Amino acid sequence: MTKIKEVISVLEKLAPLAWQESYDNAGLQTGNPKDEVEGVLITLDCTPEVVDEAIANNCNLIIAHHPVIFKPLKRLTGSNHVEQTIIKAIQNNIAIYASHTNLDSVLGGVNSKIADKLGLQKTKILSQKKEALIKLVTFAPKENTEAVLQAMHEAGAGQIGDYKNCSYHASGEGRFLPTAEADPHIGEPGKPEKVEEDRIEVLVPAYLQGKVVDALVAAHPYEEVAYDLYSLKNAYQEVGAGMIGELEEALGLEEFISHLKTTMEISGLKHTVSGPEKIKKVAVCGGAGSFLMSDALKMGADAFVTADLKYHEYFQTEGRLHVFDLGHYESEVFTKEIFYDLILKNFSNFAVCLSKINTNPVRYS
Repeated sequence: MTKIKEVISVLEKLAPLAWQESYDNAGLQTGNPKDEVEGVLITLDCTPEVVDEAIANNCNLIIAHHPVIFKPLKRLTGSNHVEQTIIKAIQNNIAIYASHTNLDSVLGGVNSKIADKLGLQKTKILSQKKEALIKLVTFAPKENTEAVLQAMHEAGAGQIGDYKNCSYHASGEGRFLPTAEADPHIGEPGKPEKVEEDRIEVLVPAYLQGKVVDALVAAHPYEEVAYDLYSLKNAYQEVGAGMIGELEEALGLEEFISHLKTTMEISGLKHTVSGPEKIKKVAVCGGAGSFLMSDALKMGADAFVTADLKYHEYFQTEGRLHVFDLGHYESEVFTKEIFYDLILKNFSNFAVCLSKINTNPVRYS
């Protein structure tokens, strides 16, 4: 049987918790990660009605995009929908897991899904995360270089875009003097030693630093392993906010609006009326994305598709960019497909259900 922690591991391989924003509360909200999975219900939001749906479908794990516990709880009295949801989940031994801004920030996440729905090509992160990478430099005897590299790569080092196992080597001479208390792999205590070594450099996501260093030390033949860690200001092209890409063909404003309604399955939206005559380059951000408007302009987007814009924010484009507000729920509802496809790809011994409840609190009349 599959345990809840195994499902979580798959989710966090795509969207590590380290990439969530500081204000967020992604992760396991209720439940024991060691419990076995009986069934999974996937939803955008977790409400008391969604918990009822999980109970009816014999699902003891709910996977949601939005955390139900966002602010600290001071009591559990059932006085609001958050407390009611948590109480009902605990009473029925249902685990709730949320993948929120961490899923917003990765390739293959929320914004990748929107880009796919719109048919965007040549996609990349709109605002790439800064200072999220480190460079690890170490030194190993030539005959041990490959083993050390393999261990670090398996721990997550050396990924640059679509290229894996990236590293740099330079040959040199290592010198050391083992003390009387040492137990050297090469040489003898009290005798100076020279060794032909490789200098090895790899990029490491900052959140994997400990795991990669542990792998390095375990694979390295030396009793004392020399390594340096450097913080980098490089942008991390695989992590950040929003996405940007290009339509196969440029569309006029009305054509693009029709395209949005069809692909995003919506009947209406809010938008500006002035901007480029043709729309080809499109930036997207699921949920509230006004903070990325300047990035969309800087990257030369013709249109920016997002949600939760305030009245005065529409003026900020000054005719240089078309802006479209789909609504928060409408921009992120297809996030459920990401969870569904990921779990079906990795597990086959329990039922996976998409919630049929429309959790959107907003209605149009």
